[in-house]
Amino acid sequence: MDPPFDLSGKVALVTGAHRGLGFAIAQGLARAGATVVLNGRSEATLAAAARSLADQGLSVDTAIFDVTDRAAARAAAAAIERSRGHLDILFNNAGIQRRSPFAEFPQEDWDALIATNLTAPFIVSQAVLPGMIARKRGKIVHIASLLSELARPGVVPYAAAKGGVRQLTRGMAVELAPHNIQVNAIAPGYFATEMNRALMDNAEFNAWVCKRTPAGRWGQPEELSGLAVFLASSASDYVSGQMIVIDGAMSVAL
Repeated sequence: MDPPFDLSGKVALVTGAHRGLGFAIAQGLARAGATVVLNGRSEATLAAAARSLADQGLSVDTAIFDVTDRAAARAAAAAIERSRGHLDILFNNAGIQRRSPFAEFPQEDWDALIATNLTAPFIVSQAVLPGMIARKRGKIVHIASLLSELARPGVVPYAAAKGGVRQLTRGMAVELAPHNIQVNAIAPGYFATEMNRALMDNAEFNAWVCKRTPAGRWGQPEELSGLAVFLASSASDYVSGQMIVIDGAMSVAL
């Protein structure tokens, strides 16, 4: 067994990695020794994120593709396998949010949310699996949400998609366990990211989060990195099918 938490020699693909939680996860994996491949759709933003990691002396590459495009995902995974020789870890982090009352929620926004937040993890996971199955090892981690379990007004499609991610995690874990592939999910609560900027800037909502969360604050993206490293490393070789909530105790407080 590899030394626990050591990712030296491993190659990890992180989707939606140019900022926020994805960037924090990629940085954590790279600091643990992995070569991280940052995914996104913008060459400029990915290049800036990659430079930030490279300037820290970390091993980084980029893969520009749309996670909802099956052919593009498969081509990208194959290219990583050719160039790096293996792809050991996948973090399905890419996600979007739309907010609207359910009775008025536009169908096109529903379709976009399901495509990016639920279908894309299915697509990218399928793309990386041939190599993992052939090598009889691999780690796949989906980014779920506190809303995989709970619900709030205005984000019903997001909650539905993230609830699906939880069950996707469980189903994949059961089916892929014979191939020595572990599949887990991280369910963040309220984190200080650009996707949540509107909520953070809303004084009333910000006060509610800080009061409702026993820790009394928003999470910081880098606080996900330790859990990410654990789930990507040999320390979690007998952990699969789990959704681990990281929310400052919000979900367990009255």
